[in-house]
Amino acid sequence: MKPIHFVALCATVAVPVAVLASDVPMAGLDPSKRPAGAPVLSSLERSGAWYRQALTGISEPYPGSLRFLERQGRWHTPFNQPGMTGPYDIRGWHRQPPAEQTR
Repeated sequence: MKPIHFVALCATVAVPVAVLASDVPMAGLDPSKRPAGAPVLSSLERSGAWYRQALTGISEPYPGSLRFLERQGRWHTPFNQPGMTGPYDIRGWHRQPPAEQTR
């Protein structure tokens, strides 16, 4: 493909995409303001199931350093999500339950 044809092809594809994207609200253009109509998260219910998942692989008594969970919002934290597998899975997120033995 000749370079001039490649440039013409890219321009032909890029113009419609730019026109379509202009109708979509974008975050980050003005970080101090939320876009109008953006969803607002007002609360987080920390049920027993939420705490069980967050404390997977940690035995009681829980260390005081885990008190941050009481203030944990809906932002991403790697603490309450499964991480790496294999020897790095120190909390047992990926551990399979032992298979039942048949007689």
